[in-house]
Amino acid sequence: MKYWLMKSEPDVYSWEKLVSEKRGRWDGVRNHTAKLNLKAMKIGDRAFFYHSNIGKEIVGTMRIVREAYPDMSAEKGAWFMVDVEPVEAAKTPLTLAQAREMPELKDMMLVNNSRLSVQPVTPAEWKAVCRKLGISP
Repeated sequence: MKYWLMKSEPDVYSWEKLVSEKRGRWDGVRNHTAKLNLKAMKIGDRAFFYHSNIGKEIVGTMRIVREAYPDMSAEKGAWFMVDVEPVEAAKTPLTLAQAREMPELKDMMLVNNSRLSVQPVTPAEWKAVCRKLGISP
C-alpha cells in the first residue's frame, strides 16, 4: 500500500462533500507530476484530504477505490482521475503551519513543495500525521 496527499479547495470540493457523497471522483488535476501520481495509485492506497487555499489543513483520510481512468472534465489531453471514499475525519486538523513545525515532517513534500496537488507521503510521514490528527494509521 502507498500513501498520498490530495488537495482540494474546500469551496470547490470539500471533505464534507465527499463524506455526504460517500464516494467521489478526484478530477480536474492539470499538472503532469500530479497526473503521474494519480496513475500510480492502486485500489486500497490511502490518502490525506487537504483543504488548500482556505484552511490549508489536512482534514481526513481517504481510500482509493478506483484506479486512474480518463478525466471526463478534461477538454483535451491525457488527464486522469481516481475515485476515493472517506475513511476517517481528523479529530484535530493539521495545518500547513503546524506541519512545518514538526521535525519528523521536515522532508515531507507538503512542507517543501506545497503547490503540488497530488503528492506521495512516506509511511513514516503517514504515521506522524495520523498521530497529530488523532486517528489510527
